[in-house]
Amino acid sequence: MVSKKPKVVIIGAGMAGLTAANKLYTAAGSKEVFEVCVLEAGNRIGGRINTSEFGGDRIEMGATWIHGIGGSPVYRIAQEINSLKSEQPWECMDGSSEEAVTIAEGGYELSSSMVEPIYTLFTKLMNFAQGKAMEAEKSSNGWCIKNGGCHESVSVGSFLRKGLAAYWESRKEEDMVRLGFGGWTRKSLEEAIFAMFENTQRTYTSADDLQNLDFNAESEYRMFPGEEITIAKGYLSIIESLASVLPSGLIQLGRKVARIGWSPDGGRPVKLHFVDGSIMYADHVIITVSLGVLKQGIREDPGLFDPPLPSFKAEAISRLGFGVVNKLFLQLGQNPTNFPNLQMAFHQSDPPKLRQPWWMRRIATLRPIYTNSSVILLWFAGKEALQLESLSDEDIIDGVSTTISNFLPDSFMTGHTDSSAETSNCFKFVKVLKTKWGSDPLFLGSYSYVAVGSSGDDLDTMAEPLPAKGNNPLQILFAGEATHRTHYSTTHGAYFSGIREANRLLQHYCIGV
Repeated sequence: MVSKKPKVVIIGAGMAGLTAANKLYTAAGSKEVFEVCVLEAGNRIGGRINTSEFGGDRIEMGATWIHGIGGSPVYRIAQEINSLKSEQPWECMDGSSEEAVTIAEGGYELSSSMVEPIYTLFTKLMNFAQGKAMEAEKSSNGWCIKNGGCHESVSVGSFLRKGLAAYWESRKEEDMVRLGFGGWTRKSLEEAIFAMFENTQRTYTSADDLQNLDFNAESEYRMFPGEEITIAKGYLSIIESLASVLPSGLIQLGRKVARIGWSPDGGRPVKLHFVDGSIMYADHVIITVSLGVLKQGIREDPGLFDPPLPSFKAEAISRLGFGVVNKLFLQLGQNPTNFPNLQMAFHQSDPPKLRQPWWMRRIATLRPIYTNSSVILLWFAGKEALQLESLSDEDIIDGVSTTISNFLPDSFMTGHTDSSAETSNCFKFVKVLKTKWGSDPLFLGSYSYVAVGSSGDDLDTMAEPLPAKGNNPLQILFAGEATHRTHYSTTHGAYFSGIREANRLLQHYCIGV
């Protein structure tokens, strides 16, 4: 009698899930030891990687950048499959080569002598928070942060604001000098520029407010060296490469798991209940769903897990942060050659009574996706990102156009202005494409961060399998970007986690890794 092979089920066909499947399926001798299956609730593979097209250009609806090419597995794969070159134009194909134009609310272009000192201050503060410098050296402007000084902060946000306050304290006699335009003082303009860089940081981290971003954990996050680039043939080409070695039928689309029955003592196999009422049994399940889905899964009654996860695991899931970042693409009605790489500095303390909507006031940049592209890109985070998801295309065009009119008053018309108002220098948006990661039930957000009250230990806890010991251990394993202590929030972090969990099972079955 032939004994039944153990079954490994992977939930989720994103970067982590397909990396694990690829590793398990291609490991020497694995096919004789266990059976592998990938279940994907959606109608496509890729998860939070979703390459698309807009205005004739290749764009990314989800993951966009290779964050440092030195040592990145994503970069290695992209090189191997020749995905770094393309005839079709793609998002950020020229990086950030075009110099940004910084304009203050009201249409006042700012000189580099005004922007650069604040940029330098913000960069030094973030380098300090990220552990890239043991202390921020005293600058020519007279501010300093010493060990034991203003970095004794709970959050990154409070640390940044203490640094800005120290900067102001060193030159307070200049703070209230009026600048002769738009009601700006030197201090209010510097705060607006500082907030602009904070808002960019919000999109990097997914934290709605940097006051929620844990200071101590920030220094544990690791970046690869080298330049940051986008993938010419699209991020999806990496996913398709990972999946290409898997036989037809191994990945099952449209299979949404409603409940996972497991045994804390390993006494019975895992029982997967699907939304259509069907059931599947497995010896091991690698769960790669987003932290947002896990948060919902432990809040609901009945929850995703039966019995519920042990308290140490559930508490880690609850404490960690998971935010929303969305991208908005707008197509211009004519192919422009002069739309700027725009950085926008908004009034902070006393916003003027202007027409632009609140959901635009924490946008830092608005720029073509490459030089002379007709496609303009904006990044939204937090509450503004969620609001974007609920807006109609007309409301979006009106809101963005109204905002631009207050920054580029001499080269603008609204999306609904009469043609008689048109000039050769006017910009008119004719098409909209936006992402909706927050409301998508398969993701419920974009990526994880270490929130105040959590720590890197919670990320390690996320990675612990259940049960760790017993007669039938490793029933439930966890992978995904939110399970990697130093590379959370990234595609390469998800990749590493998939390799980690595949290796855990290969070692369990004594298969060489």
